[in-house]
Amino acid sequence: MRFAAGLTGFLITYSFLADFKEAVVTDRVGLYLQDAHEISEGIELVRYAEDRGFEAVWQAESRLVRDAVVPMAAFAACSERIKVGSGVINNWTRNVALTAATFLTLDDLSPDRILCGIGAWWDPLAANVGVQRRKPLLAMREYVTVLRDLLNMKRVTFHGEFVQVTDIELDVVHGRREPRNVPIYIGATGPKMLALSGEIADGVLLNYMVSPDYNDMAIAQIERGAQLAGRRLEDIDRPQLVICSVDRDRKRALDASRKLVTQYLGQQPHLMKASGVDPSLLDEIHRVLKWPATEEEIENAMTLVPDEIVQQVTASGTPEEVKAKVREYVSHGCTCPVLYPLGPDVRLMIDTFADGYLN
Repeated sequence: MRFAAGLTGFLITYSFLADFKEAVVTDRVGLYLQDAHEISEGIELVRYAEDRGFEAVWQAESRLVRDAVVPMAAFAACSERIKVGSGVINNWTRNVALTAATFLTLDDLSPDRILCGIGAWWDPLAANVGVQRRKPLLAMREYVTVLRDLLNMKRVTFHGEFVQVTDIELDVVHGRREPRNVPIYIGATGPKMLALSGEIADGVLLNYMVSPDYNDMAIAQIERGAQLAGRRLEDIDRPQLVICSVDRDRKRALDASRKLVTQYLGQQPHLMKASGVDPSLLDEIHRVLKWPATEEEIENAMTLVPDEIVQQVTASGTPEEVKAKVREYVSHGCTCPVLYPLGPDVRLMIDTFADGYLN
């Protein structure tokens, strides 16, 4: 299922890879929030983004700091049109029946505006809370299969390796019993999970901290999976998280991104390897930066990260520079950039993209 266009951008036709058909895109744009803002401030930012034409807000649930569901409910209750997604919850710590009930409840709150983003989580956090993420592809396939059936209001029995349910349904006594329009997105980074997403999901929430060139591999894998299911690439929505640091002072914008880039270089090197970052730089930073990292370790490691690496994997700089970078992600297959604001002036970032970015 595709998003409706959120901004009144003009249509353009382009071919981003030789093997792909022409696709029509618009100036779709979304907002990504983690835990940098109080929830009350997040509500105001969501309202502002909605007024400025943003089509969606995605709430992170990555570290043990803020779950996605409570902010999603707050955002949905305090807005009228903007879509609200989980970006992303994991498929290990919530029973699939509970997840189905949760997203049915969110859809009760804001019908046809809820997006369910699910990811495979990450180590060492998963291991540190006792989760062994074995056979992640099979675990995701089983979870999405049962979740979709439950949200379609089916009675489900499924005895898999990871998901075990017997004769259950969303037992709505009071309220809407019709199937719910809650698209399922998989947050995928590696080639196998990308292909699975193309096969079974409504969309793929592409990761941040990757270069636009990484998308070429990602889109090819998504298309491969779509073909296995008899679908086309254009049937799969492909929003993408993009770190966005906007400042009229270019150096200040780059420095705002450098800290987060440094942390990912040290803690999630698989993302950087996928974007072609020199392994020697990753090794050097890994010697300085451990997980969880202290502020002193991060500050020391930041001095090792050059501007070109920051610009390679983020949209950082002046308003025109960040729009140009976001256009690169779109030209490499992203259907809707989901902007993760760094820096104090989030409204400047929203305003930068409110009038379109493709022209």
